[in-house]
Amino acid sequence: MSEGEVFHEKQRLELCAIHALNNVLQERVFTKETADDICKRLAPQCVVNPHRSVLGTGNYDVNVIMAALQSRELAAVWWDKRRYVIENLCMSKVQGFILNVPSRVSLGIVSLPLRRRHWLAVRQVNGQYYNLDSKLKSPVCIGGEAELRTFLIEQLSQDVAEMLLVVRREVEEDGSWLNPGKK
Repeated sequence: MSEGEVFHEKQRLELCAIHALNNVLQERVFTKETADDICKRLAPQCVVNPHRSVLGTGNYDVNVIMAALQSRELAAVWWDKRRYVIENLCMSKVQGFILNVPSRVSLGIVSLPLRRRHWLAVRQVNGQYYNLDSKLKSPVCIGGEAELRTFLIEQLSQDVAEMLLVVRREVEEDGSWLNPGKK
């Protein structure tokens, strides 16, 4: 990847959690195999692993994402969406965002009346924030901090949407991902 390019993995199988991790890290770090290994470590005695799809196609849960980030000296901080994003979040301390949002299910060009959960990443690259959703053909530039906050508010307004802040472990420990006076 040359300077100025934005790393973007596209959707394959149900591997959106892996794609979100790699997209937020801006490099290919995790694979299906590494995620499956994490699942085995999280539930070593289970025949049917509760942290991934029974079919072995992915669909990894938040525990896999958190363990993967911990292996890189990072942490996932769950964002309480009752807090107002604009006033509370210290953007300079956040390396990226991983969102879990509702997603339509489709077979080819036919959209089914089903909704599943989907992981996507948002990150700043070269001073601009990008939607790095693996279902997109290419990264979509969101813009600066003001546009990012609007984007995040829109995403979190969906009833079942959740957001994780990706921060350094020490930032999680000292709580500096929140603006002073908002803790």
